[in-house]
Amino acid sequence: MPPPRGSEESVRERWGRVRRLLAVRLDNLGDVLMTTPALAAVRRSLPGVHLSLLCSRSGAAARPHLADVDDAIVYDAPWSKGSAPRDPAADRRLLQQLEQRGFDAAVIFTVYTQSALPAALMCRLAGIPLRLAHSRENPYELLSDWVPDPEPAQGIRHEVERQLALVAAVGLHCDDDRLRFACREADAQALSARLAAAGIGPQEPLLVVHPGATAASRRYPAAHFGLAAERVARDSGLRVVFTGGADEAGLVAEARSVMQQPSLSLAGLLSLGEFAALLRRARVLLSNNSGPVHIAAALGTPVVDLYALTNPQHTPWRVPARVLNHDVPCRNCLKSVCPQGHNDCLRKVEPQQVADATLELLAESGAAPALAPLSSPPIAYA
Repeated sequence: MPPPRGSEESVRERWGRVRRLLAVRLDNLGDVLMTTPALAAVRRSLPGVHLSLLCSRSGAAARPHLADVDDAIVYDAPWSKGSAPRDPAADRRLLQQLEQRGFDAAVIFTVYTQSALPAALMCRLAGIPLRLAHSRENPYELLSDWVPDPEPAQGIRHEVERQLALVAAVGLHCDDDRLRFACREADAQALSARLAAAGIGPQEPLLVVHPGATAASRRYPAAHFGLAAERVARDSGLRVVFTGGADEAGLVAEARSVMQQPSLSLAGLLSLGEFAALLRRARVLLSNNSGPVHIAAALGTPVVDLYALTNPQHTPWRVPARVLNHDVPCRNCLKSVCPQGHNDCLRKVEPQQVADATLELLAESGAAPALAPLSSPPIAYA
């Protein structure tokens, strides 16, 4: 891959002088987490840099747990997937805010199916002189530093590798490519109190089951989650704890309805910090491929991932895992709803397979994973 415009030496010199940097990641929380190694590379390579994150409301939820990020600007971009119309006045307000903040540089992080150019135009209009992104088409003056996008023509990389390669193109590197997510002591204490009220002691081993996902195409049948959890609980002695948003309580109820082993539902009851504290305690997470998988990976908690074949680049990163699906000819459809109407890439995975994979992973991991350190980075929302 060719370096961005200009000689490699001049690129490194220009970026080495950056003191105020805007990282643009406008999709979901899981995408933000898969960008944390690249954010760490920015922090390590540019000592003293002020790093701001321009993100969606979903992505902003992670901000209190990202030690490398100084503050967040929340923006519902009209070129990103959303459910409500966006007021153009919000675009003008963002442009004014970016201009007032006086950023030296912007790094625009995208998946290969997204265009970085709308964000690049916004950053150019805000007077940000250095603008780095992948792009398949020639951006001309929209990007000062263009990395031609090799995906998907030359294969599809894991999302973490894609973003590390982007910042490496301007000389920003980090030795540790693990995901980052800092648990806070207050969240751990609140979670312990909640579990104690349900009769779960601090040493009781847990299996966390998360049957929800924002996209219907990425949801394994809820009852199948319950059948798999029943077998695992019976054979391992783990207490099953179900999680999800308040809108996923129905999925949790359906999963629990097929079980005889005791279980606990915390659907709709946990803050993001408490949820992370729960994953930090768990022996294993059993989940659809969604944000919880990436939080667990950041915390070192083993994952059994019911991985729909919609997108190939978001598997669990640097953590003991089992990735389960059923191969289908319509794989890599990139759809939120199964275009064939059958969801066979998940539906045809038998609950027995899921239970076997979970028990194997438990046997391999032995004791519970080492707990990630607690920390509480400062919050400075813009």
